[in-house]
Amino acid sequence: MAHRLFIHRLWNVTMKEIHCLAASTATSSYKNGIFFISASNSITCVSHRRSSFNVQDKDDFTERVINSKLPVLIDFHAQWCGPCKILGPRLEKAVAKQIGNVAMAKVDIDDHTDLAIEYGVSAVPTVIGMKGGNVIGQFVGLKDDDELDSFVSRIIGQ
Repeated sequence: MAHRLFIHRLWNVTMKEIHCLAASTATSSYKNGIFFISASNSITCVSHRRSSFNVQDKDDFTERVINSKLPVLIDFHAQWCGPCKILGPRLEKAVAKQIGNVAMAKVDIDDHTDLAIEYGVSAVPTVIGMKGGNVIGQFVGLKDDDELDSFVSRIIGQ
């Protein structure tokens, strides 16, 4: 399991977050969420960090959520939960609108029961806003797009 986690993280770092491009002319373009910038006869590397991620384990949660410099929305969900399947993409869209000002952690309660218990999750979907390791807001259930945007903005502003 640890070996698979290591390979998964290595793949994400090398393939999704950093893309190097050798070019001979000055151009810029945007494709698949990555900005490509090239200058004459040089190599340019552009970092692109995804705004949402799946929590792998308790250590990953501590590293990427509690110790995050950005505010983080934690989406506690389950594969069998219909409302979770509706809320997840809408929440990701609200986070993406903030262009790097907030991150989103997705926690499957069936895989990470300990985290769900620790944060008092009794129903899904539950979304918790965290900043500096402290819970600063939360809601349970579905929200419309305006309410999601408002919640995300509130988490960023606090």
